[in-house]
Amino acid sequence: MPYVNTKEILEKANKEYYAVAALNINNLEFLQAILEAGIEKKSPLIIETSEGAIKYAGTGDPLRGAKFFVDMVKGFADTLDIPVSLHLDHGKDFKYIVSAIKAGYSSVMIDASDKPFEENVKITKEIVKIAHSVGVSVEAELGKLAGIEDNVSSAESVLVNPDEAKKFVEETQVDFLAPAIGTSHGAFKFKGEAKLDYDRLKQVKELTGIPLVLHGASSVVEEIVEIAEKYGADFGGSKGVPSEILKETVQLGINKVNTDTDLRMAFVAGLREYLHNNPKEFDPRNYMKKGKEYVKKVVADRLELLGSAGKA
Repeated sequence: MPYVNTKEILEKANKEYYAVAALNINNLEFLQAILEAGIEKKSPLIIETSEGAIKYAGTGDPLRGAKFFVDMVKGFADTLDIPVSLHLDHGKDFKYIVSAIKAGYSSVMIDASDKPFEENVKITKEIVKIAHSVGVSVEAELGKLAGIEDNVSSAESVLVNPDEAKKFVEETQVDFLAPAIGTSHGAFKFKGEAKLDYDRLKQVKELTGIPLVLHGASSVVEEIVEIAEKYGADFGGSKGVPSEILKETVQLGINKVNTDTDLRMAFVAGLREYLHNNPKEFDPRNYMKKGKEYVKKVVADRLELLGSAGKA
């Protein structure tokens, strides 16, 4: 199946009441692990990169980095029988967003959630106009998530206003929306029990009707944390979003679930384990295999959890 528009993937998920994992990559190994899981589970996939990943891949040149990821993802996707798209996560810098659009990303996110409502609307409308003119779909965010992840940082959360969400979607014509309902970025999401605002999510879905996105949705898999820490990592106090809570959000209208932290942790766990047990190894193709194996397992479990397995 050819490389597709993210909107195509999410509109189907919206109609059929399931969610699709949006999985961040920084290199070839993460992409291979994700695609292998998607093929086995017969699931659609949304591959994501941050602005930081684009900068890294292009050694500072946004367009070169964006083209690198498009060539790599599209090159794989066009040989597979599952739908795959490529999305820019948390686009804040205009030149990175435009570079992703020019390079051929399936969709981009404009994150102006730290701006006042009217300014967020104005900025988002501008990006929607540019992206839609060349068939690229757009995600935006309302409210604000606490935590730190790549180029996103906030000390506090501001939950979405459902009435503002309705107005925002109508005025911007955005294709999918990330409403802040209580999650946070990074590996340290909650000080106590995880609590999301289900009523707020339900209202936003009823008022907008479009595919909704859950950011800060990594679960921080206990088994992975234990392996990583056994071999020297320090993830002390990490807390994620429990599986039962993710299931509930999907039932209430979430159709895209972002996952980054879990993948990083899984790769680190496998890498540390392999290097510890094979001190003479110096071939990266060998010592990255265990990391890929753990990433693939985390992805496969998430595809089952979100209900996208078998939906390709």
